[in-house]
Amino acid sequence: MLVTLKEILKTAEEKQIAIGAFNAPNLESLQAVTAAAEEMDLPVVIQFAQSHEIYNPVEVMGPLMMQFARNAKIPMCVHLDHGETLEYVEKCLDMGFTSIMYDGSRLPYEENVENTKKAVAMAKAKGASVEAELGSMGKYESGAGDGSEDDTKIYTDPVQAKDFVERTGVDALACSFGTTHGIYLTKPRLDFSVVEGVRRETGGIPVVMHGGSGVSKEDFHAAIRAGVRKINYFTYMDKAAGTAVVEWANSLKEGQPPFFLNAEIEAKKAMKENLKEAMKTFAFID
Repeated sequence: MLVTLKEILKTAEEKQIAIGAFNAPNLESLQAVTAAAEEMDLPVVIQFAQSHEIYNPVEVMGPLMMQFARNAKIPMCVHLDHGETLEYVEKCLDMGFTSIMYDGSRLPYEENVENTKKAVAMAKAKGASVEAELGSMGKYESGAGDGSEDDTKIYTDPVQAKDFVERTGVDALACSFGTTHGIYLTKPRLDFSVVEGVRRETGGIPVVMHGGSGVSKEDFHAAIRAGVRKINYFTYMDKAAGTAVVEWANSLKEGQPPFFLNAEIEAKKAMKENLKEAMKTFAFID
């Protein structure tokens, strides 16, 4: 069932949980996300990041995502993750994406505001929802990097968030409160007061957590209690798939051919199980 991000966030708010948002840069990850969400009977966000064009173009994955969402047994939002240009945002909206994220977080504040306002106008004309970002998770916004200390992080200012939300009319706000994209080499130091402050100052806007992979269950729950309603998660599901393929390859007997399609099966199974555990955590399911 194809729905907007705003609809999914309403469910998250009512249940006081967070909805998982999982990147689908290829067919296998899209299949794994859909299977996990249907098995868990939970709404889900499937998303494609502009930086994932190196794997498959959105012209290929966008229509597939739309088809999967329309046929899904659970509510599913098709979302653009980290749209870097308004032209790319428009391309995804024309494909039917029900939500977009315009990411102007690295631009000067006023330029971010003005561009986000344009993105909101474009999306609303199509009936789509809008997420934006204020602050910065560091230099690895694309998902690359190792999660180590990064002095380019800029924590979100709740007072500035109030001004940003009022002037742009976004439906959700990605906030920087200590997470990092990529693999964590050190334990993240999360400041949940940032989330609480943003929620308070903005009148309760749903907060989005980027850099969610690798965070402890306890910290996820603390973030959700503080007001996080959407959690982006990709790196560790991707890592689970890679690890499964390596283990499968190492298990082959001498002379046994390493067929690629068999590797895909192992990768999908590993992603599905990893995703189910993440969904359980976000929904407070034991």
